[in-house]
Amino acid sequence: MIVIENAAIATVDAAGTEHRTGHVVVDGEWITAVGAGPAPEPAGEHTRIDGTGCLVTPGLVNTHHHLYQWATRGLAPDATLFEWLVHLYPVWGGLDAGITHAAATAGLARLALTGCTTVADHHYVFPADAGDQMDALVAAVHRIGVRGHLVRGSMDRGVSEGGLPPDNLVEDVEAALEGTERAIDSHHDRAPNARIRIAAGPCSPFTVTERLMKEAADLARRKGVRLHTHLAETLDEERQCLAEAGCTPAEYADRLGWLGDDVWLAHTVHLAPGAIRRFGATGTGAAHCPTSNGRLGTGIAPVRDLLDAGVPVGLGVDGAASNESGGLGEELHQALLQARQRGGPRALAVREALWLGTMGGARCLGRQDELGSLEPGKLADLAVWRLDGLEYAGIDDPVAALVLGATPPLKALLTGGRTVVADGELRTADERAVATELRTASRRLRA
Repeated sequence: MIVIENAAIATVDAAGTEHRTGHVVVDGEWITAVGAGPAPEPAGEHTRIDGTGCLVTPGLVNTHHHLYQWATRGLAPDATLFEWLVHLYPVWGGLDAGITHAAATAGLARLALTGCTTVADHHYVFPADAGDQMDALVAAVHRIGVRGHLVRGSMDRGVSEGGLPPDNLVEDVEAALEGTERAIDSHHDRAPNARIRIAAGPCSPFTVTERLMKEAADLARRKGVRLHTHLAETLDEERQCLAEAGCTPAEYADRLGWLGDDVWLAHTVHLAPGAIRRFGATGTGAAHCPTSNGRLGTGIAPVRDLLDAGVPVGLGVDGAASNESGGLGEELHQALLQARQRGGPRALAVREALWLGTMGGARCLGRQDELGSLEPGKLADLAVWRLDGLEYAGIDDPVAALVLGATPPLKALLTGGRTVVADGELRTADERAVATELRTASRRLRA
């Protein structure tokens, strides 16, 4: 049993309950009590965490990432998305399971150190004779100790078919579907406390044929897993979709059965008002990636409009090659800034930014009953942020300090009651060893 007390508490429950000074009690994997003031005296052995000067929030939920890209950070720094992809695809052709594992381990470690307890990773590059990429990702998730929603991606439209990837990096439809089904059967856990879940994720309209989009959706629904892809990220994508399909990317997704409450879509920057309403009506989720969108200059997503339409909106770090920082805590701040740049000073409140990073993300992943808020009966995935340093001195509102200031260090990060970070240090793996493995993998990939 773990008792956290003397801390400010932001539960992010439906009522927005907060406690100026309160407690959280964890028994095994689950939260058993949350409230104001001191915790009730627990029976039996327990560990106490003094949260004086700290804020406790739910663990952050990352709804879109490409962990393998940690091995290729810093490349094509001034390119547009399409230019960036054309530059990097040949490099990613050198991936193998060892490189993917090293990159994923480093990426997950960085995410944990910035308050993240659940990671949706979209992996869509499967070079021939490169080993089992999905096994490599699963092993990295278990090694760091967070939760993984691993999206088995696919590409079947190479350059010769009008797509962007080289032909040697795409699969045929049958291989992509077989690989997706194999990942689901091998790794998907339906239990409420699941550490690993699998989703189906053809990469994007400009790398995937209509047939693969349709058949992947059919497979996912037959297997009872969720669907994820990139959509409406750039104007280049919209122009290509209009030229080839006679409709916008959002209309194309709708036509193919890719809107629904089992779908969440990455970026969703360029959406017409009708598309936003349609997302809300169907319960389709949106993974907002503010730093990556800014790095690639793709635009600012209409987050305020999406929220007003009832769309589940979460935050995503996106690939570390388009977000070299790779941390999730700072996306709370970036989301708020971008929303206000687009829609004015009231376009996103600080507590709405925290909601995006917690409950909004849990809704995108279909885990709002287990994750995203601090409530008895939910999983003990939580972050204890230290706000007692110089950077936050004099800020009276702890949630404002978290969202508006620099990402605070962690006193503790728990996933299912297990300590992943303590006193600002990763406790599940040796950070220096992880960094050394990443440097070696990056050199080998670039060679």
